[in-house]
Amino acid sequence: MRLEKQLIKKIYYETFLIDNETHPPLQVLGEAYLNEQKNEISDGSYIRFAQGEFYYHHQDFESAIFKWEKVSNELAPWAQKNIADAYFELNQLSVAENVYTSITTDNKILMTEIVLQLLSLYIEQNNLDSAFAAIKEAVSLNPDYPNVTKIARSFYEEQRDFDSAVELAVNELIRTESSPWFEVLKEYINNGFTKNISPDYFYEVLVTLNNVDQVQFTQIVSSLWHSYKNEQNYLLWLKTINEFFLLIEIHSSDIWDNISSLYEETYFELIQGQYMLRELHDIIPNLLTNWLKVANPSHSVFPSAAVLAWDEIFPSEIDSANIKHAENLLSYSINHVNGLEYSLHLFESITQWAQKHDLEIGHRFRWLVSELADLRTNRLLVTGTSGNGKASFINSILGENILENSVSNVVVFNNEAHTEINAISDSAITTTENFSDYHNMMSLHPQSDRDRAYVEFKLPCRFLSKNKLTLVVTPSFNRNNDTRDETFEYLNSVDELLFVLNADSPFTDKERDILLSIQEHTPNLQIHFLLNKIDNIYSEAEAKRVLDDTQVRINAYFPHARIFPYSSLYTNSQQLNKLSEFIHSNFNHKNIDAERTEKLLFFIRKTISYLLDKRIEMENNLVDSINWNEDMLVKLNGFINNLTAFEKEKIHLITESYRTMKYEIANDLTEHIPKLLQSCSDLISEESDFGHIDIELNTAMNERVQKYLEKTVLPNLARSMQNWIATSNNEFLQSQSYLEEISEELNSLYGENRIQLECDFKVLDDWRRDTDRMTTRIQMEEVNILRRFTPAQFLLKSAGKLFGVLPKNKAMLYNKYKQYLENEDYTDVTDSIMNKFFLQFELFENAQARDINIFFRSPFGELEQAVENTHIEIQEKQDTLHKMKSNPEVYHDPITLFELRLRQCEVILNKGEDYSYTDLTLETNIE
Repeated sequence: MRLEKQLIKKIYYETFLIDNETHPPLQVLGEAYLNEQKNEISDGSYIRFAQGEFYYHHQDFESAIFKWEKVSNELAPWAQKNIADAYFELNQLSVAENVYTSITTDNKILMTEIVLQLLSLYIEQNNLDSAFAAIKEAVSLNPDYPNVTKIARSFYEEQRDFDSAVELAVNELIRTESSPWFEVLKEYINNGFTKNISPDYFYEVLVTLNNVDQVQFTQIVSSLWHSYKNEQNYLLWLKTINEFFLLIEIHSSDIWDNISSLYEETYFELIQGQYMLRELHDIIPNLLTNWLKVANPSHSVFPSAAVLAWDEIFPSEIDSANIKHAENLLSYSINHVNGLEYSLHLFESITQWAQKHDLEIGHRFRWLVSELADLRTNRLLVTGTSGNGKASFINSILGENILENSVSNVVVFNNEAHTEINAISDSAITTTENFSDYHNMMSLHPQSDRDRAYVEFKLPCRFLSKNKLTLVVTPSFNRNNDTRDETFEYLNSVDELLFVLNADSPFTDKERDILLSIQEHTPNLQIHFLLNKIDNIYSEAEAKRVLDDTQVRINAYFPHARIFPYSSLYTNSQQLNKLSEFIHSNFNHKNIDAERTEKLLFFIRKTISYLLDKRIEMENNLVDSINWNEDMLVKLNGFINNLTAFEKEKIHLITESYRTMKYEIANDLTEHIPKLLQSCSDLISEESDFGHIDIELNTAMNERVQKYLEKTVLPNLARSMQNWIATSNNEFLQSQSYLEEISEELNSLYGENRIQLECDFKVLDDWRRDTDRMTTRIQMEEVNILRRFTPAQFLLKSAGKLFGVLPKNKAMLYNKYKQYLENEDYTDVTDSIMNKFFLQFELFENAQARDINIFFRSPFGELEQAVENTHIEIQEKQDTLHKMKSNPEVYHDPITLFELRLRQCEVILNKGEDYSYTDLTLETNIE
């Protein structure tokens, strides 16, 4: 290696200077060359090689190249490499590249040097593709060569090629098992350079580190875990690491605590509902198995509970040996889980998910959960049968007459500095400070379960404050209600129950049956009794006998129950103090957190049941809505068809009425105009100018026609038109009435005022305006009556011009004209006059059908829009229904995971007991 180092540094020439250190190197080398030439068999290659090095160091690159070209011994490959180096220094890069690439050698060191030089050359040329190929070849050829991997890493990082940098780090870590490469790879992972690389690529790295250093192994696992989180390869990573942990041995040690935490964090993340169960079935069973494997046995409550809960929800997915192991660990592990906090978080998750899917859990449920989360007060439920004085007892405690004898709502009394009254139903919370509003709240009877409200009454109360109590007062049991009474809904929202008895007839069979049902419903609820109206008993001895006898009969069914005698009539501080002592001494809660957690879990289970029922209800509602809309579509189309026929009928009636009126007027004109024209013969006399009589008569006849039309016909026509409009108005009013009936029927079906079929009565205003315009006056062009080219008129005109100048002829002309006027057939003239007269009325008539269409246009538009909206609604609901049915897991998977989280908490809560329930069926009856 010493020689190769000299060749690399180009100091081989120093071997010739060992005995001549005082002489100039060039002189020594020259003399050595001359002496070599004197030998019989001479080879100056070594000296030429050395001379070339000397010239190279003194930047005489041409001389160096000349010398190296003459080298023909085993140093020839090195000489070629040096020639390329010289050309590199001369910046003749292409020549240098050709020389480098032409060198053939088996010397790995020389080849490595050549490749490294090519790397520098390619970088100089900015030929990055060749530079990448060169450095990969160098690493592949001789990774142990000094600085090769370091150069490669630096090059990759400068070029931002972190895929290659990661590949280098992975290969070197596996090859060398060295800590520096572990740190490099971990840095790359932590900087996010590996998140798009398939996780199985690191499998051999994990094997190597697990065998070499498990601390480094856990660190690299942690880095990879965090890098893949929220990335597309996350689930694949989890699958990969789970399979890996299944194959390795784990010995109890603190080094696994971080991995255990990662498993815990991941498990909770996976079951939040963002993943489908089909994705989780391949991951979570192994994940839970490994979590149990790496967890500290003394802190294995949660992984054990998770394993057992998963096995209950998805049987046979986890090995039975691991199930048994989880059961054993659960029995002696220390519980560090805050069940109350966990339960509240679970309920909030369910609530947020429900809101996202437009499901309203209801204000009552949410308020009850918030009340249970408040551990500052004990919740005492007070109930009893009617007539036992429960209201008077509560009023005596509160110091005010608030409750009436007949209570129809649940009332919750809390101590607060200021009075505030809230009526809480599923749909709303109503707040007031007014007592009259409170009594109104109490008197309201709900129309549905969602409307049923309980009343939260906040007020300053010394007794409640002193004893840290919240009183929950329910309606009394009576003959008309039984164990399904509203009271049972609230049993799981209170910590204890105080049952009010009547001293006149204490603990009746009915009361016993009610309490046994309560105990069956909530077996862990503490029950004690208040014997009210004790003042009704005539003597202390009798009172004691009644008290003892009642105690004995109660204890036969409720051995731990105690009775407190009470008089609501004679309330005093001493009696209240004794009541406080009774409450504190008998209502004992060893673990209020656990008890409240259990109650929260009850409501969470009811919520899950509600959501499952709601899914079925949503599908049924969609089907019902689709069917209803399809029925509505038939009705709407039927109404449109009916309205179309109705419109045609009205068009026919109104236009025919108009035509009839016009026909009558036309008949009158046909009859009167000829007579009028014939009567114009009185305009002729023997003194008339028969040469121009035709012009004068034509003008006069037009004037008489115009006057007749204006004075006689138009007034009659105006009256007829007004009558026609009145008739049309009646038809329109009937139409509007008909459409109002349709609107009312449709709105009744819709259940809201959605359809308003309003006709356009402006049409009548337009008709009135047009009628007034057409019948006020008429201006007709003059009609040619006597100046047409008929034979008779031609002869008369000619005769008039020829003979009219002779007086003796005027009598004859007068008779002829008069005879002509009185006997002429004026049919064509009459038709011409009527055509001109009726022109605007015909235009009006032609527009009537269009006007009536306009009258009905808005109702048609409203109905057609309703049809279009109905089509859209049907399609939207069909799409939603199809989506729900084709992807039921979108809804059911999150609910199943909610149930899983619920079971985990139930298992933890029952730690030390039989963790499994005999019946895991979700309740479907939910308020």
